[in-house]
Amino acid sequence: MIRFRLGTRGSPLARTQAAMVRDALCAAHGWHADEVETVIIRTTGDRIQDRALAEIGGKALWTKELDRAIEAREIDAAVHSMKDVETIRPAMIAIAAMLPRADVRDRLIGADSVAALRQRAIVGTSSPRRRAQLLRLRPDLTVVLFRGNVDTRLAKLAAGEADATLLAAAGLDRLGREVGHAIPTDLMLPAPAQGAVGIEVRADDESAAMIVGAIDYPATSACVLTERALLAALGADCHSPVAALASLAGEMLTLRAELLSEDGTEQVEGHAEGTDGAEIGARLAQDLLTRAPAAIRKLFCP
Repeated sequence: MIRFRLGTRGSPLARTQAAMVRDALCAAHGWHADEVETVIIRTTGDRIQDRALAEIGGKALWTKELDRAIEAREIDAAVHSMKDVETIRPAMIAIAAMLPRADVRDRLIGADSVAALRQRAIVGTSSPRRRAQLLRLRPDLTVVLFRGNVDTRLAKLAAGEADATLLAAAGLDRLGREVGHAIPTDLMLPAPAQGAVGIEVRADDESAAMIVGAIDYPATSACVLTERALLAALGADCHSPVAALASLAGEMLTLRAELLSEDGTEQVEGHAEGTDGAEIGARLAQDLLTRAPAAIRKLFCP
C-alpha cells in the first residue's frame, strides 16, 4: 500500500535526496520503504542545458512542474534543493520541513585552491555568485557557462572545456563523489540555502504537513528561512550575485551576507544578529543596500 507520494526531479542528486526524505519518513512513521512512492517529474530546467538559468525563466524552471503536480494532487509533497527554490512561492505551496543541513561550502575541482589556478585559467560555472566571487579574487580568470547535473559538469571538465569548476560540497558528498577541495566560507560565502534539502506540500493539506513536519530539523529551517528572508528583502533573483550564511547558537541567529557586482569589482558585506529570522534578514538587506554602490544596487529590486 502506498501511504505517501514524493515528487522529485530526475537527476541522480535529486533522486538521492528524495531517497533521504523517504528514509526519514519511514523512520519517523514506522513505514516500509515501498510504502513511499517516488514520482519523477522532469522540469524545464532539466531539459534546457545550453543557457544560463537567469536567461530562461529563473529558479521557477526547477519548481513549476512540481508545483503543478502538488496542486493537481498527483503527489503529496515535493523534494527540493532549497537553494534552487525561488524566494517568493505560490500561496498554495508551503515549506513543511528541512533535513539536517550538509556541508555548505563550495568545492573547487581542477586545482588545489583558487590561488593555485594558473594565470588566465578558464573556470566553468552557471552561478552569478560564483562568477563574481571568483573574479573578485582572481580578475585574470575567464568564467564560462557550465550547466547540467553533477556528472555532466564533471564530464565537461574532463573533456577539457575548462580548467576547473565549482560544485556544492553537499551534492558531491551525497553522490559519493570524493573530488575537489573545499573553499573556506571566509573566502567564498555560499549561496543562500546551500546544502539544505526542503520538502514542500499543499498549503491546505494539513495531513501532509503533519507527516512531513515530523522530520523537520528546526536548526536548519531557522537558518535557511533567515537566509531566504534576506533574499526577499533584497528582491534578489537569478541575476543577483548574493551570498549568505546563517548560524544558530542557542536562540541567537547570526546572518552573514555579501552582495557583488557582476564582474566582482564591487562588493559590500555585513552581518546581523537576533532571534527573529525575518527581522534579521530585512535589517541586513537594508544595511547592505544602503552601503552598496550603484553597480550593485541595480541588481536588486527591493
